[in-house]
Amino acid sequence: MPNLKDLKNRIASVKSTRKITKAMQMVAAAKLRRAQEAAEASRPYTERFNAVLGALSASVGGSDSAPRLLAGTGKDDVQLLVVMTAERGLCGGFNSSIVKLAKARVEELKAAGKTVKVLTVGKKGREQLNREFGDLLIGHVDLSGVKRLGYTDAQSIAKDILARFDAEEFDVATIFYSKFVNVVSQIPTALQVIPAAYEASEDDGGALYDYEPSEEAILADLLPRGVATQIFAALLENAASEQGARMSAMDNATRNAGDMIDKLTIEYNRSRQAVITNELIEIISGAEAL
Repeated sequence: MPNLKDLKNRIASVKSTRKITKAMQMVAAAKLRRAQEAAEASRPYTERFNAVLGALSASVGGSDSAPRLLAGTGKDDVQLLVVMTAERGLCGGFNSSIVKLAKARVEELKAAGKTVKVLTVGKKGREQLNREFGDLLIGHVDLSGVKRLGYTDAQSIAKDILARFDAEEFDVATIFYSKFVNVVSQIPTALQVIPAAYEASEDDGGALYDYEPSEEAILADLLPRGVATQIFAALLENAASEQGARMSAMDNATRNAGDMIDKLTIEYNRSRQAVITNELIEIISGAEAL
């Protein structure tokens, strides 16, 4: 049984931890607001951009003049998985859920006889994947020095992926990220970006358009931007999901620390009472002996 000094030190230590987790929760709450606003603001643009590309893709169809980013290489033997996680931990199961989805896809593809390559964005995802699939890692993007995500960050990632596609290093590229729903709910998501898979929007009511220049020329210019746009939207969703998960995790940690402090305080009071009782018994016994 720990003595009074040990219990007192443990209570002080847990109280210090509670202060830290409470501060982290408040910081995450402040960051979550900005990250959530950025993610929600990007959704209408991304959805409309994808709708335009969907309409163009539908008009081009499977013609031989379709851009390579849309038509693909004609095979799916080599798969590139872009796993996007956070640079920091202490955010519950946010990183693990994305990595778990990516690992399941790796196992599925390897079982089908496909060649798998992994590009990581974020230190935590790389650390987890490196334990089992270190031989599959072909690159890493470090965003630890980025204070606020911008479109240029997504462009640099997109350029890397497009350069690898032009060099025929892979046939299909899929990004893995977490879609933000609310503070307690983030959905791990896998989205194929190459070859592009866009669905035509039904909002146009079947309207017909004449394009100048041709649909193929427009797609050739917009498809690389489409890859960067999808990556940027995924980064924003990830940022909001990370802060939401961290806020929830730190709230749970703060409450658990409070419960532990209450239990330790009760144990401390009981031990202190036992010490006092023993001292009184010794005093009374000594007085009776006299």
